[in-house]
Amino acid sequence: MASRRGAGRRLSDEDWIHAGFVILAESGPNALRVDALCRRLDVTKGSFYWHFADMPTYRTALIDAWANLNDEHRRPFEDMRDVDPRERLALMMRTWVAPQQWDLERVMRVWALTDETVLASVQRSDRRILRAVTHAFADAGFVPEDAALRATVMVATGIGFLHGSKSVGGASEELQERFLDFMLRQ
Repeated sequence: MASRRGAGRRLSDEDWIHAGFVILAESGPNALRVDALCRRLDVTKGSFYWHFADMPTYRTALIDAWANLNDEHRRPFEDMRDVDPRERLALMMRTWVAPQQWDLERVMRVWALTDETVLASVQRSDRRILRAVTHAFADAGFVPEDAALRATVMVATGIGFLHGSKSVGGASEELQERFLDFMLRQ
């Protein structure tokens, strides 16, 4: 439970978004309700409606914030063309399977199964990753078709590592390195 807010302290939209991320990661999209958010932040529903017209507006803001956060984490991959392709791919892989991202990333993908707006956001994020990974494989000397295939396999495997993280302990560094060596074989 969040600590009590000081009297007169106004919450920001970011406070509400962060609380939504925590609820999503802990309990999934069905737990995302105004009363749950207000309990987490220890405020009244009036505070919620001061920031957001209604729950659909809030959910849209939450989805957009997740997309922006993902873009923020993934945009640097697009600007790494001068970095060795193997090193670039290793950094991408470590970023995708970082434990601090598991719960929220996983729940967003589950939510995407039932919400078209979330699905569109996840797909945009995945396309951005796929482009960056494809470029890295092309820079490693693979023809475009092979680079695209290897990128697809690598991204799908990363998603698998993400979903299996709790049951199999995630992808160890050794496993990540071996997988990367395998994917880079000519």
